[in-house]
Amino acid sequence: MPNIVEIKNNLENKWLAFLDTNAPKLTVKNLSGATPPSVFVGQYGYPKVKVGPMLPPLHGDTSIFDSPEKWVGEKIEEIANYRMSLVRGVFDANIHTTSGKQIESLQELAMANSPAESEILFEKIPFVDTGQKKTFGTDTDSAPYGLIAPLRSFKAYSSFSVDKRIESVFYDKDLATKESITNLYHQGVEISKISRILSIGMVGLKKNRRLVPTKWSIPATDNVISRGLTKKIMEENHQPVDSHVVYKYSHLGNHYSVILIPYSTWSFEMQEGWVDSRGGVGMGSDYEDAKGLSHYPSIDGAYFAGRLSVAEHLNKIERKAAVLVLREIHPQYIIPVGVWQVREGIRKALKETLKEFESLEKALSFACSSLSISKNEWVNNSRILQFVKDQKRISEYF
Repeated sequence: MPNIVEIKNNLENKWLAFLDTNAPKLTVKNLSGATPPSVFVGQYGYPKVKVGPMLPPLHGDTSIFDSPEKWVGEKIEEIANYRMSLVRGVFDANIHTTSGKQIESLQELAMANSPAESEILFEKIPFVDTGQKKTFGTDTDSAPYGLIAPLRSFKAYSSFSVDKRIESVFYDKDLATKESITNLYHQGVEISKISRILSIGMVGLKKNRRLVPTKWSIPATDNVISRGLTKKIMEENHQPVDSHVVYKYSHLGNHYSVILIPYSTWSFEMQEGWVDSRGGVGMGSDYEDAKGLSHYPSIDGAYFAGRLSVAEHLNKIERKAAVLVLREIHPQYIIPVGVWQVREGIRKALKETLKEFESLEKALSFACSSLSISKNEWVNNSRILQFVKDQKRISEYF
């Protein structure tokens, strides 16, 4: 059985090879373009990290280049081109430094409502960082990155309006991080924007503000928002779903089946099955009941992204359920594009036409019918199904 870590590492290596072959070849130390806006905070060397803006060598409306919520339905090659076009100019910063000219210019940028025409001057010609995995920690949680070079100077020379919702939170230094994130979410601010301002040290109590590596800010944002949503599910007096419900959606070589099981309290499990090019399968899963998750998920940020989408849906329909998400990843997922595709893929699934079943067995059969991994394998790896069945047996005695 293949190791999931090995499969993910292969994906990362494919991205670096793709980048080396296809990245724009810059021959100068300066670059002008419209930043989407986009900022980057690395993780290697933490608490001393690499920080800086990202922009493509293009002008005009480049917002799509760093707006994952708009990428649903795009081909993986198109998404790769968006990311590959963004060039990073970076400088060294301590994570506790959330002020100063360079950091503050990035914070202003992160509040922008639209792309900002900018110019970067590099210390050297931007290059493909083949040591990226070591230096910046590429992974399957965050979207991939393009060329990089040490930053000499950066200037946004076009005027831009700021998002007043973000500006309000930024200047409220008596508002805790969790409340800041939750407030922005409920005001309709995109999750990608919330994670961006968390990354560049713009939320939380003044004494607690710090830079957060981009790789960490994304699952942290999903985690905070989804915990708030699951708490609301448990507090509200909503009825369980009427029947076993299944939703499906596929994109970018990822296939999702979401099963809602009638149950009176919150319970959630997400399983991943990584299928390699030889047909081998690597499995991973995490589960929580009403007490919450007792450990950091083995499937990493995908868990929080999935939990957010599901909890969001249950709050919207005002129902309770035990929820099982099956994610099957095929070799067509040729490069890692980030856990946004998990969040948005499940969101899209939950907007598709649902199928209702009287029995859990029939719901599982339908959910697994479009997946290559057998139903037995999914079932045998599931804790939530065992829990639901045990509870049903107990209820028969009362």
